Amino acid sequence: MNNSFRMVAEWEPQQAVLLAWPHESTDWSPWLESIEKDYIKLMAAISLVATPIIICRDEAHKVHVARKIKGNCIHAPKLVIAPFNDTWCRDYGPISIALNHNLRFLDFQFRGWGDKYQASLDNSINQNLSHIWAVPVKSIDFELEGGSIETDGEGTLLTTTRCLLQSNRNTEADKGQIEDCLKDNLGVDRILWLSEGELIGDDTDSHIDNLARFVDPETIVYASCSREEDPHFRPLKAMQEQLESFRQMDGRPYRLVPVEIPAPQVDENGSRLPASYVNFLILNGIVIMPVFDCPYDSEAIAAIEKCFPEKRVVGVPGSNLIRQFGGPHCATMQLPKKSLKPVF
Repeated sequence: MNNSFRMVAEWEPQQAVLLAWPHESTDWSPWLESIEKDYIKLMAAISLVATPIIICRDEAHKVHVARKIKGNCIHAPKLVIAPFNDTWCRDYGPISIALNHNLRFLDFQFRGWGDKYQASLDNSINQNLSHIWAVPVKSIDFELEGGSIETDGEGTLLTTTRCLLQSNRNTEADKGQIEDCLKDNLGVDRILWLSEGELIGDDTDSHIDNLARFVDPETIVYASCSREEDPHFRPLKAMQEQLESFRQMDGRPYRLVPVEIPAPQVDENGSRLPASYVNFLILNGIVIMPVFDCPYDSEAIAAIEKCFPEKRVVGVPGSNLIRQFGGPHCATMQLPKKSLKPVF
């Protein structure tokens, strides 16, 4: 592994978690009342072990959010003002790099998942929040979303070809150039490319955080489907077989933990939504995972609990988050210890 710098694994100690609060000018407008209730629950769960940093669009929105969250937190949240287009700050928040025992943030380009949506405000968030960061921020002219990459913190990166190679990101770069960029900036030695597996309705072009996740350097949890009548059965089976072919640095296979996808979640038109239990957030003493009030919830919770014997699994409502194709991992970005200025 590169000894001078590396991408920080999600399970390393955190100080805070970034999230952007929905408002009427976001795509949450049709469900604003219900999604705000779910964000309160998400924020309250985060506050058990870390400080929620809540992005508000303006002063009036900040006052509104402060009123909504009052009395719901263990660690008091901090509210900051920065206009944004979308709430999925996993994909535009800072990516943390450990650099000789110090910390640095990387600010990659975010263009609305391959120019699908307006994202100029989101792309400016990391710079607009420079007054709260206690670490330097390096801007990189390369399109990369936080939900599209997973690391074990020890030199391995897990990602998907469908997002990074076969979509409308970085169209002038070939695989070799993309690999060089990732290795040079994230401090990884190798990249495991997942080409199999997809979820219907996923407008991110198959982000890895909905499909397969590191829970430690030896273990990968992945979305599975045992129902042969479900259209996900074959693609997720093919993904499982590919994961079985992956090897750790020392040549050993990974410990693989399947987690059955929830019962079909559909939008108001009956179209399938990309629901997955592996869109969980790993924090200091807990794991926050989506639940869908369906028969597979308890099975998924039990599987995740076995992966994190020293953490408590906290379920938060996922049925509204998935209306906009995401989950608690998509909605957040963890910030390691010593990320923030003492006062802001």
